[in-house]
Amino acid sequence: MKLNYVLLTALTLGLLSCGEKSNEPVETAELAVIETPKKMMTSFYDFKMKTLDGEDFDFSSLKGKKVLIVNTASECGFTPQYAQLQELYEAEGGEGFEILGFPANNFGAQEPGSNKEIAQFCSKNYGVSFTMFEKISVKGEDMHPIYKWLTQKELNGVSDAEVKWNFFKFLIDENGKWVKVLPSNVSPIDDEIINWIKE
Repeated sequence: MKLNYVLLTALTLGLLSCGEKSNEPVETAELAVIETPKKMMTSFYDFKMKTLDGEDFDFSSLKGKKVLIVNTASECGFTPQYAQLQELYEAEGGEGFEILGFPANNFGAQEPGSNKEIAQFCSKNYGVSFTMFEKISVKGEDMHPIYKWLTQKELNGVSDAEVKWNFFKFLIDENGKWVKVLPSNVSPIDDEIINWIKE
């Protein structure tokens, strides 16, 4: 909430005299209104996180690349999308495009594993080689700051959004600007995504 502090100064000889009345006019200063700044937008490139392997990852390394962000789970009906995400990464990943996966247990308790277990699952079953991060929360009171940025217009500067299920997707352009969201049932190799990458 914006806080306003109003400073009022009255200067008069009569007021400075204890208990004495004065017929002299009271001279007052203009009101000075000091406002706290609005919540500032955060840059996508300001974030730093740990990968599933415990390595530091600086989002500033993504400058100049389009990015697909997806919250993942190992026991979901959409879990086979890991294969499609890997297919997309092998076809388009590299200098101009990246995929960032964020395991989360927010929906149906479908990601119960530890970071180590998730990493083993992704590698063994889908050969995942795109960047996967440590398990986080993507909604609720303990929502991770990166998902606050993704879902709050006052932070990303473009739009509010709500993560509705596992494998919900966000598209970020090569300048770190929020572009759009795609629901869980949109395949990672859908033409809409591929055409966006190639634009």
